[in-house]
Amino acid sequence: MENPFKKYASAFSENTFWKKIKNYARQAGLKTAYTGLLLYYAYKRKDTPAWAKRLVLGVLGYFISPFDALPDLTPLVGYTDDLGVLTFGLVTIACYINDEVKGNARTQLHKWFGEYDEEELKEVDEKL
Repeated sequence: MENPFKKYASAFSENTFWKKIKNYARQAGLKTAYTGLLLYYAYKRKDTPAWAKRLVLGVLGYFISPFDALPDLTPLVGYTDDLGVLTFGLVTIACYINDEVKGNARTQLHKWFGEYDEEELKEVDEKL
């Protein structure tokens, strides 16, 4: 499978990813943050194949890149394209997202958002 986000892979670094997602999690929204975290934790799994890891690098690189289709400076609207790209990546590698990955993502969300409505995450989980 050709990776349409290959050119963004060089924009990815763990430090930059954590910085962006931590600083913009509330602004981007619960679903966007959760989707990004699912991809990240799937990337960290040793059982995730190289092709899927390369796709995740491109998708997360797009997410953290300041030059995407809709600038992230605009609340809500600016993250619409990011959520679309993250969702594409999520659906593509869904079979590598297990309960451990979901648990790690939810633990991190609780640190950032405190208590949140689990129902909001169902839409994301249904794509898996």
